[in-house]
Amino acid sequence: MALRQTALVHERVVAAHPELRVAGAIEVVTISTTGDRVQNRLLAEIGGKGLFAKEIEEALLAGHIDLAVHSLKDLETWLPDGLVIACVLPRDDPRDAFVSPKAASLASLPSGAKIGTASLRRQAQLLRHRPDLSIVPIRGNVNTRIRKMEAGEVDALVLALCGLERLDFGAYATEVLPREIMLPAVGQGALAIECRANNEAVRRLVSPLDDPLSAACARAERAMLAALDGSCRTPIAGLAEASGERLTIEGRLLKPDGSAEIRGKLEGSVDEAVGLGTDLGKQLGTKAGSGFGLA
Repeated sequence: MALRQTALVHERVVAAHPELRVAGAIEVVTISTTGDRVQNRLLAEIGGKGLFAKEIEEALLAGHIDLAVHSLKDLETWLPDGLVIACVLPRDDPRDAFVSPKAASLASLPSGAKIGTASLRRQAQLLRHRPDLSIVPIRGNVNTRIRKMEAGEVDALVLALCGLERLDFGAYATEVLPREIMLPAVGQGALAIECRANNEAVRRLVSPLDDPLSAACARAERAMLAALDGSCRTPIAGLAEASGERLTIEGRLLKPDGSAEIRGKLEGSVDEAVGLGTDLGKQLGTKAGSGFGLA
């Protein structure tokens, strides 16, 4: 997935700067992260989603690379000092997909069916909607998860629709889950480019790739997460959408077993993206009190 996403960004950089089409103008450096290497434990047990970015950010700070391509949802809420999100590409579909060779939809899965996911957010929302299902922790890349499903380890999977589509696996999606059932992760569907804050040359290079509305939505969602100060052990979902000058952000906070949830929604100006996200996060946190595992 990471290589495919990097290739997508490479294509767009070259399209914006045709002079970089010459061989060697842009070097792609592959970095193996802890999140990639450790597949037999849940992220929450080994340090959280930031493990997909830690080694990459260290390489950025050390000057070994000049920019990094990330799934925005894999970036920690607070970046290391000296690093910034230089741009956010136009967001792909942020929704989650239900994948199963045995059922056409989540609703048609029989009671007791095994559904694979390593995401506490997905687990909590699945159990909220279908408490009769059995959640099986499953990690690995998309190919690995699908292979395990086809081998019968689980009856179904829930995966990011954009990930399936980027790998040309979109046909595997038997149902696109509506937000009422499965609100996406903060940043899901968006690709972000991270660089050193003082690297003006890189920031100018990638500026044509930035989508202002996608970036505003990203700022709102990440501000909500920051206000909640949630950990990787807290199921938090959030989605901001912008049209014209208006932005709407929806948030959801759940208990891991799906036994309780808190929802909220705010609307305002795109220019108020950070404030809207912060306000929504504070509202959700106040309603939650100490019962939802917030830090």
